[in-house]
Amino acid sequence: MSEEDVDMDTFDAEKEMIEALAQEAAAKEQNAVPKKQEVMASHSSQEPQLNTSHDQNLNRILDIPLVLSAQLGNTRMLIKDLLQLGPGSIVELDKLAGEPLEVLVNERLVARGEVVMVNEKFGIRLTDVISPTERVNKLR
Repeated sequence: MSEEDVDMDTFDAEKEMIEALAQEAAAKEQNAVPKKQEVMASHSSQEPQLNTSHDQNLNRILDIPLVLSAQLGNTRMLIKDLLQLGPGSIVELDKLAGEPLEVLVNERLVARGEVVMVNEKFGIRLTDVISPTERVNKLR
């Protein structure tokens, strides 16, 4: 599946990821207790055995397009205050100076970091990454 083939209006990345992870867990569960003959056969072969089910599930999600954003802070404002904004206006955010910004993927927190400059462009140095287990649990 290429990025051009994906209809982002109807595509549910979270659902695809959960399905792929569930299939991977089921495949691991099936392969958790190998039969004695399978163990002997795998030891007798010199070629490494690839877990094709795992590879297929991983390949299934590798081309899923995601939206990564960095969030410096938030605020709430009334429509009348929003309409009065112009060049030079200052909007106060809920974060203190020096606090890490949040890195979101599809509006879900995955990491925190600090702003850096890379070749005259802004970048993010990640200081704290949410564990994969926590990220998957937040998808449910």
